[in-house]
Amino acid sequence: MLSNLANLHQKCFPHKPWSANDFADLKNSGCEIIASQNGFIVWRAVADEAELITIGVAPDARRGGIAAAMLGIMENELKKNGVKSIFLEVAQDNTPARTLYEQNGYKQVGVRPKYYDGVDAIMMKKEI
Repeated sequence: MLSNLANLHQKCFPHKPWSANDFADLKNSGCEIIASQNGFIVWRAVADEAELITIGVAPDARRGGIAAAMLGIMENELKKNGVKSIFLEVAQDNTPARTLYEQNGYKQVGVRPKYYDGVDAIMMKKEI
């Protein structure tokens, strides 16, 4: 499964692909991962807060609702476990991702200057 996930990650993020070992390390560190043939989402929860680590959808499957569905699945799982808020960071110039998060109720709460190779990271939060 993790090698399939690494292959999907490479399709989604060819400039910085993660390996199967990277995903194994995430699992071992307490992250949860949900994956389908065309998408995946990774998060970590501590107490009543969670962090969305990454989400990806294969380029040929984008704009079909997969990412929004995965956000919904994650949020439902987190609610069941008593999580009250979710945090994430997204590159300021990643308009599709920022739009997805905003359409799903995430609000900007801060900025990390030059976090992504010189591009600001927008910090976002959603209360669930």
